[in-house]
Amino acid sequence: MPPSRETAKHECVSEDALQHLKSYKYSSVDKSLISRYILKHYWNGFVELLPLWLAPNLVTLLGFFFILGNVALLEVYVPDLVGPAPSWVYYSFAFGLWMYSTMDNVDGKQARRTGTSSPLGELFDHGIDSLNCTLASLLETAAVGYGTTKTGAFTALVPVLPMFFSTWETYHTHTLYLGYFNGPTEGLIFACTFMCMSGYFGPEIWSTPLAKYLPAYKEYLDDMTFRDCWIPMILITFFVAHLPACIINVARARRAQNLPTLPLIWEWIPLLIFVAATMAWLGSPYSFLLKDNHLVLYCLTMSLVFGRMTTKIILAHLTRQPFPYWTVMLAPMIGGALLVNHPYFTITGTTFGPVSANFELWYLRGYFVFAAIVYGKWAHLVITSICDYLGINCLTIPRKTDEKSAKSNGAANGYHPGKGRRD
Repeated sequence: MPPSRETAKHECVSEDALQHLKSYKYSSVDKSLISRYILKHYWNGFVELLPLWLAPNLVTLLGFFFILGNVALLEVYVPDLVGPAPSWVYYSFAFGLWMYSTMDNVDGKQARRTGTSSPLGELFDHGIDSLNCTLASLLETAAVGYGTTKTGAFTALVPVLPMFFSTWETYHTHTLYLGYFNGPTEGLIFACTFMCMSGYFGPEIWSTPLAKYLPAYKEYLDDMTFRDCWIPMILITFFVAHLPACIINVARARRAQNLPTLPLIWEWIPLLIFVAATMAWLGSPYSFLLKDNHLVLYCLTMSLVFGRMTTKIILAHLTRQPFPYWTVMLAPMIGGALLVNHPYFTITGTTFGPVSANFELWYLRGYFVFAAIVYGKWAHLVITSICDYLGINCLTIPRKTDEKSAKSNGAANGYHPGKGRRD
């Protein structure tokens, strides 16, 4: 059953919106020396190993399955995110993350090999990346043994910051920018290295005083550990290297169009709500989620919430629609933050006390189910609408009898490799 006219307009899948897909042209700038001079040859060789019947979006999805499989391993072998787990578990985290990155970088090349390129490829690619944000970093949290602490929660959730601003930047510049040092390449290599080191030395090395490894500097290091440097290092990298570059690129694009940049700050509202609600919920002294080891469930839920939030921006970019400020999936998040902090707002004389750990857990479980249903219905609506409009398939390649038609569609729609699909 097709969506109503109002729903189609709201979700950027109306006839007027979808017509822009036919004229969309992908644009990217990747300055990473590692990807341009080293990994490029690896990706070109790897894609030749894939059978021609394998659809590019299915390649993307297979990469995501590596991460989901690792999350399942995490739940079995290191559910407290501290461990230590058997060494092979940490090596499997590194392997899974590397394979996810590999699939993320060859799916566009597979699309060109099979003549099935379309704008859906970029949407699918970035959509999976958005879902993966909190899950891949959850593996890193377990690998460094930070557990369900505030530091562990920060490690698992902080990737949403650069992902959101890169998506916001792409919306306004119509170009994906990857710097000399970027998360999808160098950041991922560092993460895989950390996981392998945890597999070899054990995760406790990240909480061992640095003076043990650098005795000559013991006087200056005192009891400082790598963990003490972790949060400042990530925040400095984001606020000094990533965020300013995004703002500068957007300002240039707006200036070229004689448009103001300052009003665009309002478009940061969804992320500010996400961050504020997370800090208020997990940071509340009345919350039991971290105390009772429910960070994995929280991250799975936030994967869906953030995934829809950023993928809506990507879709609006592809169809040249107004910036989407709101998703209903943020409402329960705000509710959860208010729920555990209500003692600060309780009227004097009332008897309503702090919520129990059991109530909060069931609220989060309900939120996860709600998020899964909303995201699933929305993803189905968007994918089927695009496929029907362009006359393409999402996870399969047309038979040889339709091959000529498929290739002409791909040529008409242009090559849209999405994040990481580099030539």
